Parts: sequence; C-alpha cells; structure tokens
Amino acid sequence: MIVALLVSTGAAWEAGALAALNAHPGVVVLKRCVDVEDLLAAASAGRADVAVLAADLSGLDATVVADLHGHGVRVVAVAADPDPATARTGRTGVDAVVGADEVGGLPDVLTGVTTGTSPGVPAEPAGAERPADAPPAGSPGRVVAVWGPAGAPGRTTVAIALAAELARRRLTTVLVDADPHGGAVAQHLGVLDEVSGLLSAARLVAAGTVAERLPEVQRRLSDRLRVVTGLPRPDRWPEVRPGALAAIVAAARSDAQVVLDTGFSLEHDAAADLGGRPQRNGLTVEAVTEADSVVLVGAADPVGLARLARAVTDLRELLDAPDLHLVVNRMRPSLGWREPDVVAMLRGFAPEAEVHFLPDDQVAVDRALVAGRTLLESGESALTRGVAGLVDAMAARRQALNSR
Repeated sequence: MIVALLVSTGAAWEAGALAALNAHPGVVVLKRCVDVEDLLAAASAGRADVAVLAADLSGLDATVVADLHGHGVRVVAVAADPDPATARTGRTGVDAVVGADEVGGLPDVLTGVTTGTSPGVPAEPAGAERPADAPPAGSPGRVVAVWGPAGAPGRTTVAIALAAELARRRLTTVLVDADPHGGAVAQHLGVLDEVSGLLSAARLVAAGTVAERLPEVQRRLSDRLRVVTGLPRPDRWPEVRPGALAAIVAAARSDAQVVLDTGFSLEHDAAADLGGRPQRNGLTVEAVTEADSVVLVGAADPVGLARLARAVTDLRELLDAPDLHLVVNRMRPSLGWREPDVVAMLRGFAPEAEVHFLPDDQVAVDRALVAGRTLLESGESALTRGVAGLVDAMAARRQALNSR
C-alpha cells in the first residue's frame, strides 16, 4: 500500500489526480496539504511514502525536497508543460514530473518512484547535455579543509595563505569562508561585501542553480584566486541548510581547487535529533567530511598542543582515515622545546599524520592584515616560505598515495 500526500493549491488537474488516486486499490491519500509548511509537517510524521504537488508550487526548492527525502517521502511534480518543468525541477531533486493531462496515470507513477522504476518523466534526464566548456568528468579539483580547535590557533590565516599559495602556482582556487561562529576571511582581505557570498550561494543551492551561477557570488581577488565570503553575523547560520555546503563545494571544485575555512567545533547538537533540525556545527562537520585533505591547525604553546591532540581524536571519531596534516602554528624558540619532541608527542595520537611547523611571524601577519592583503601580496617572509613548504609536502604525499 502506497500512502500519498497531495498538496492542494486549486489547480485544474487536482480533481482528476485525486479521483485517480482514490480509485486505485493500492494507493491511500493520507492528507491534502495546503502549502509547503503543511506538507513538511505531515511528512515528518513518517507515515507517507510519496508527495504529489505542482511543479510551480510556491516555496518548492532543493531544501524542501531534501527534507522530504529525509523523511522517506518521494516527490512527484505535476506540470502543465512537463518538458521545461523537467529541467527546472530536476535541479531540486524531484523524483518524477508528470503532465497535467496525464494525471490519470499517477498511481502507476507513484508505484514506480517507490520501487525505482518510474514511468513518469525522470527529473534528471540521463542524456542531459553538458555545457561545452564543462571540464572532463572525473577530474575535479581537490578540496582542503582548514580546521582547528578553539582558541584562535590561526585557522583563517593559514587558510588564506594556502589559497594564495595555490593561486601563485597557477591553480585556480576558490576560498570559502564556512565558519558558522564568526567568519573573518572578508575582514582579513579587506573585502566589503553588502551580501554574504555563502548565504547567496546557499540560496542558489535551494533554487537548483548553484552549478551555473556560483561565479556570480564569488569575489575575484586575482586571475587565479576567488573568495566566497562568510556569514555577516554569526546568528544567521541557520540559513545555510544541511547539504548546502556540499553542493557549493561540488560546484566550485568542477573547475578549481577549493580551500575551506571552518569553525572550531565538531560537537553534535542533540537538539538536531528532534525533528531533523539543523545544527550550528553541522557546517564544520560538512566541511571536513567533504574535504580530500584536512589541515588541522593548533598553536605551539602548551594549551594549544593539548587542544590539538584532543582535536585529532575528535576528527578520527568522525572520519575513519582522513588525509591529515597537522600544523603547529606560531612555533618560536622562547617555548623551549624542539620540533622532534613535538612531533613525537603528536604522532602518539595520529601516527599516520604529517606534522608541519609554521613560524611565529607576527610582523608579516600584521602587515598583511592592516593592508587587507594576502601574505604573499605583502612580500616574502618566513611564514610564506613555511606555507609553501606545507603545500609542497601535501602535493608530495598525494602523489605518493596515488602511486600506491
């Protein structure tokens, strides 16, 4: 028995659809919903299998469809003209599109989408044409997430420096500020954005147009370096729905390397288990999960190293075998210990991870921060040489892993 939800908006096809569904012995219409909010509330009860709605339903986007799928509800859209509607709704993840003059066959379509053999128009045609300038399939750019524990160990400074170094090597690079607690990439680089790049990109994801329009929300810093600025205020994190960052990363890596500046916590919010609500740290979890490599940044002082060791444990609980690079930032002689001693301590928590040291070069950092530039634009320094060494080591490790 298939349990269906029907969103009633007064369309001419609804009477025929309802009659066809009620006449079929294998289909039960559980409820006629009045709008998207009512539909989501009914779906959250976990009793429905499929929803039938208009392709042009107000509020229907990729986030709504993802929420319905999360509740185990497939989505069938009815359109007056299914051909253009298929391309539009396909980007939102709708399972099938049916013409308004074919609603008599809805029971068969519902049976198909619940079994994976839908006779309706597929939402994403297998033979969809690729843009002429699309990169070859199977050759995406790499994604690097720069993460670190609380205490301001220098995540943003390292993320910006990494992105600038990749761009210097003639690799098109997109730097994404994905910190849900207080992104500062725009401030570091002197970018004055009236509209957040991250929020704009999240809206493109909801509309299903992020693959085509992501360049519109990026700020170009050079021929090779682009930036997606972060949240304008920390309290706006709920506007970036679960899955949005993954879609942004997928679109960005199609023609560029991607560097993600993240938050500090991977802690799970128990409140998210109630009704599938998003969680603030979910943005950081999504970033490190989507990354090919994780650069874990910690301060070189005793507090920073203790937090770094705990962060390694937290990350390993989330990811089975991350490509992990530990960065001990602001290393300085006044601390009184040698690099081999620090390496030996950290290897006890992550034997497979590479450990890198970046010097305490406050003069170079201040010069770049005050000027609103990257470290490379502010001139060569011990810190820029350290970041270049980090990039070299990451490339060498990637090559070694590939050769295996």
